[in-house]
Amino acid sequence: MKYSRILVPVLSIFLFAGCFGGIYAPPPPDRVEVVGVAPGPGFVWVGGYWVWRGGVHAWVPGTWRRPPYPGAVWIAPRWHRRYGRYYFREGHWR
Repeated sequence: MKYSRILVPVLSIFLFAGCFGGIYAPPPPDRVEVVGVAPGPGFVWVGGYWVWRGGVHAWVPGTWRRPPYPGAVWIAPRWHRRYGRYYFREGHWR
């Protein structure tokens, strides 16, 4: 009985850790997007990208955004492969 109180939570951690540890399916090629005219001065185009949602890759379309501070540069999100799995890194302002 003592062991089951410890063993069940430990095994659960290992089972769920595999769910969040990357995926085996590479993202599809990026879609070609039509970039229109900026809605105003100071806007930057942030291109679309693939994310993993509900067990499939889903496309997030590009959009115009205003940088959070002067001189900010958008670092695009990206997928990288490590140990046979693909990992997603969110985009961010730098």
